[in-house]
Amino acid sequence: MLDLKFVRENKEKVKENIKKKFQDEKLSLVDQVIELDEEKRLAQVKSDELRANRNKISKEIGSLMAKGQTEEANKLKTIVKNEENELLNLEKKCNELDEKILKNMMVIPNMIDDSVPIGKDDSENVEVEKFGEPRVPNFDIPYHTEIMEKFDGVDMDAAGRVAGQGFYYLIGDIARLHSAILSYARDFMIDRGFTYAIPPYMIRSNVVTGVMSFKEMDQMMYKIEGEDLYLIGTSEHSMIGKFIDQIIPKDILPITMTSFSPCFRKEKGSHGLEERGVYRIHQFEKQEMIVVCEPEDSKKWYDILWKNTVDFFRSMDIPVRTLECCSGDLADLKVKSVDVEAWSPRQKKYFEVGSCSNLGDAQARRLKIRIKGEKGNYFAHTLNNTCVAPPRMLIAFLENHLREDGTLFIPEALRMYMGGKEKLIPKH
Repeated sequence: MLDLKFVRENKEKVKENIKKKFQDEKLSLVDQVIELDEEKRLAQVKSDELRANRNKISKEIGSLMAKGQTEEANKLKTIVKNEENELLNLEKKCNELDEKILKNMMVIPNMIDDSVPIGKDDSENVEVEKFGEPRVPNFDIPYHTEIMEKFDGVDMDAAGRVAGQGFYYLIGDIARLHSAILSYARDFMIDRGFTYAIPPYMIRSNVVTGVMSFKEMDQMMYKIEGEDLYLIGTSEHSMIGKFIDQIIPKDILPITMTSFSPCFRKEKGSHGLEERGVYRIHQFEKQEMIVVCEPEDSKKWYDILWKNTVDFFRSMDIPVRTLECCSGDLADLKVKSVDVEAWSPRQKKYFEVGSCSNLGDAQARRLKIRIKGEKGNYFAHTLNNTCVAPPRMLIAFLENHLREDGTLFIPEALRMYMGGKEKLIPKH
C-alpha cells in the first residue's frame, strides 16, 4: 500500500505506474482517493475549529457561572450542545471517509522499480542469466510421475480417492528424497546465517490482507469455515505476519529467517498437460526465506536472496536461469521480482521452481511494521524468496539425475540425508 501523502503529491506518477501494469481500470481510484482525502481534511479542519470553539466557550461558561450569570451560561451551553452534535457527525463522516480511502488504497498497486521491464504478462518476462549447462541425454526421459512409479514412489490414484485431484502420496525412496531435499535446504540456509523457524500454518484475515493483494488472496487462500483463519499458501505469510504492529529496534536489523511449512493453495483455473502430476498441486512443502531490513538495504538483500536459490540448485548440479518478471506479471504489492527456473531435459526448456520478491514497504505499511530510528519511527522493507519447493524441485531432480539404466544419481550434498546412498535403484 502506498503512502497517501505520496499519492496526493505524485498523482501522475501513480497513474503512470498503473498504466505500466496494464491496469487502466484502476486509474479512477487515484482521483477518488485524492477527492476523498480532500473532503476528509476539510471535515477535519471543521472538527478542529469546533473543538477549539468548544474549549473557548467552556471557559466562558465557567466564568459566567462563577459570577452567578446562569442565564447567559445556559445560552452558551445550548451552543456547545449543538456544536457537540455537529462534531459527532463530522467524526462519523471522517471515519467513513477513512474507510473509503483505505479500501481504494489497498487496490492501487505499489510503485515498481525503474529497472522492471514493461510487459503485459509472464510471456514478456526477460531472461537475465543462466547458471550451468543445460543437458539433453541421448535417451528418452519419461514424465516425472512415470519415473516415480518405477521406484514405487507415488500414488496419485489413491490420493484422488482420498482428497481429489491435485493431491499425491509420496512413498519409499521418493518420499525420503523429498524430505532429504528439505533437510538439506534447511541446513543450507542456516549455514548462510539465516535463523530457522517453523511458523503457524494458519493466519488471521488481517495478516492475509497485510501480506498479499485481494486478487492473490482469492486465487490462493483456503478459508477455515466459521473462524477468522486461513491456511497459509507459503510460510512467508506467517513469517512476515510475525512482526505485525511491532516497532523493531534499528540495531537488530536485518532480520533474516528461513522457514519450513506445508503450503495450501486453491490453484484456480486450468493449467494444461505439463502441469499434471505434482507440478501444480493443492498441498506441498517448502523452505522459504524472508528478510526485514532498512529501506536502503532491500536492493542488496534482493540480490542475496535469489543467489541463495541459484547456489542451492547448482550444489545439486541442476542447471537454472533467472527470469526478470515484467510489470504486468508483478503482483500489486511487489516492487521487483525474479523467478528462478530449473532446466527440464525432457521438455528441453526451463520451468519455474521459485520466486524472489522485494515488496518495499508495502507489507510493512499494511501490517504496521516499523523501525525505531534515531529520528523517529519509519516503515521497514520486507523481502521473500523460495529456497526450494520439493514437488517441483523433484521434477527437475528426477529429470536431471536419471541415468540410462533407470537408476537415479544422488549428488554428494544429499547423501548424508539419504543414508549415504549414491544412487536409487528402481523397483521395476
